[in-house]
Parts: sequence; structure tokens; C-alpha cells
Amino acid sequence: MANHWEEVQKKLDSIREKQLFRETRNYQGIDFCSNDYMGMATNPSMLEFFQTKKNIYPFGSTAARLVRGNSNSMDQFESEFAHFVEGEAALLVSTGFTANFGLLDSIAAPDCYLFTDRLNHASILDGIRISGAQKKYYHHLDMNHLQSLLEKADLEDPNHKKKRIVVTETLFSMDGDSPDLKTLLALKRKFGFVLVLDEAHAFGIYGVHGKGLVFRDLTLSEIHSIDYRVYTLGKSLGLEGGIIVTKKIGRDHLVNVMRSFIFSTAPLPMISEFASYSLKLLSSMDKERDELLKIADTLKNSLKTNGFIITASTSHIVPLLLETEKEALFYAANLQEKGLDVRAIRPPTVPSPRLRISLNAKLKLSDIQVLVETLVQVREMWNSL
Repeated sequence: MANHWEEVQKKLDSIREKQLFRETRNYQGIDFCSNDYMGMATNPSMLEFFQTKKNIYPFGSTAARLVRGNSNSMDQFESEFAHFVEGEAALLVSTGFTANFGLLDSIAAPDCYLFTDRLNHASILDGIRISGAQKKYYHHLDMNHLQSLLEKADLEDPNHKKKRIVVTETLFSMDGDSPDLKTLLALKRKFGFVLVLDEAHAFGIYGVHGKGLVFRDLTLSEIHSIDYRVYTLGKSLGLEGGIIVTKKIGRDHLVNVMRSFIFSTAPLPMISEFASYSLKLLSSMDKERDELLKIADTLKNSLKTNGFIITASTSHIVPLLLETEKEALFYAANLQEKGLDVRAIRPPTVPSPRLRISLNAKLKLSDIQVLVETLVQVREMWNSL
């Protein structure tokens, strides 16, 4: 008879041997790793706003939104957010993971094709898995490969009895790159699939007033043709939660069938109060957005000049590629000792080990210079081992 704890110990030993062991750690030093891209989680105005709302009760939402967990502030934020991103309706849920997972489980089924970028987030891949849909991976950002898979599906199912769904992030959090949204929308017009775009890492930084990459790259009519857009409150808004933007009929459908919404305790009432305020602040931060993208370009150029290898990042997320998990851990540990909070990202989260350098609006050019200089020093330490 198998002993559960012996199995657990063997699995942990194997993880440690592969330099893949993880543990929770408190943060310290200059932030080069969080998703607080616009510095909203520590924005002084947010603290001032909290002081005006601190006597609001209840503290907790007390139940799922369909029981007693709903509040006027949730309804109001959904309306404000949908209007902000030119959508018909929106649904607020507890996390961004819940949003992706629950959405895909709700709209997909075993009798449909679901096409996914190979590097999509775990929340997307888990939603596809639980839905039972016929999963079709296409190569990362490769619209030609996606087209070939769609064409093959048309040969297999010429009468379109099976629904087609395509899902991708607009900005990939571990590589810092983006798909060609124009080409993707052209494929949607040609093949007639349902399109799901995850704007989690792009919202707040790109597009007019930080509305997202779709507002930078697409026309308004193209944006309106997107069936579902997924956002998070846990990144540029500095809070926690997820929100799905879709048609009114789409929201009604999710409210009635999305299990992760129906059976989850609602977000804290204060979250939606804060979110409305944070959204107003975010829309006025064009200067901060411009500065963030400038320092991102400076960092990428400086890393390349100093001989480091980075991904083909086009964003404020700059992954520095390393050869082994041990090397990534060495770099991260030494950077943290010097007051620079950079984290090692390793398989299975990513295909290859790296430092994920995530920039935010609070950073200055001098911080970037210190980071690069320290990276050079750490490389010398590593090479001398």
C-alpha cells in the first residue's frame, strides 16, 4: 500500500534536485518583479481615498454574488469599466485566474475546437482542460500556424457543426511580446471563430488612457467584434480581482452558467470601491505611461549592449534568459542581497530559466543603471565559480 507522505517527499526531493523548489518569500528592496505596473498599490491618493471609506461595512462580502454578496459598488464598477473599454457589459469576479478559468469552461465543450497559443497563461490552459474542448496548440505568436490549423479544422468539419474558439493573451507576461492583433482579427473575419483576448498585462499601459493593446492596434469596429476580453484588477489597478467584458447576453450567460462565479464568495465590497477610484486615476496617467515605456527601452538596449540575452520583448516586461535553473537562482539571490528584488522564473512556468524583470512607473533611470551595473557584477561572480 502506497504511503502518501513518502510519495510527497520523493516528489519534493526530485523538485529540489532539479533546482525547481519554490517557497513563499517576503518582498524587500527595489521592485523589479511585481505586476504593479503603474505603482497604484502604493499610490498616496489611494491611501487618502481609503481614509474616506474605512468605516464602510461589511468588511467581507459574506456570500456569493448571487446570494447576498453583491453590492451597488460592484454593479457601478462593472458599468464604469465596460464604458471605459467600449464594451456592452462586464462581470466582476474574485481573481483574474477565476475569470479565464471560468469563462473558458463556460463557453467551451467537448464538441468544439479551441485554439490556444502554446504559451498562454495557466488559467487559460486549465480552463480549456476542464471544459473538455478539443485543444489545438499553435506556435507562439504564429498566425500562419494558427491559420493552417483553422483550415485543417474546416476540412475535418466543413459544415461548422463544431464551434471554434481562439484564445490568446495580448501581452505575454513571461516573454513580454504580443501577437499581431490585426492579422488575428482578419482570421476571425475569414473563419468566424469566437475570440477571447486576455488584456491582463497590457491594460493600464497601452492605448489611449491605458485602455489596453487593442486600443493601440485596432479600430473601434474591430474591438467591438471581439467576443470576450479578460482583464485583471491585480496589476495596473493595484488591487485584486478579475473582470470579463462582453455583450450583455454574454454576461447574462456567464452569470447563469459560470461555476467559478456562481459558487465563489464575492470580492470584498471595498475592492470595487477602490477599483472605481483607481480607474479614474489610471486614465489620467499618460505621462507615467510614457516614462515607463522609455525606461523599458533604455533597459533593453543597455542589457543588449552589455552582452545579455533577452527575449524579443516589445514591452515593459524584460525577461533575461539564462542557461540553467541554478544560474537563475544565483543571479536572483545576489541581486536581492544588493537590494534589487528580481525573481528567477523556472520551468514548468516557462520553457527555459530566466530573470523576469518587470518594470513599473515608480522606477527612475538611475534605478535602471544600478540594475544593469549589478547584473554585470553578478555575471562576473558567476563566471568565476
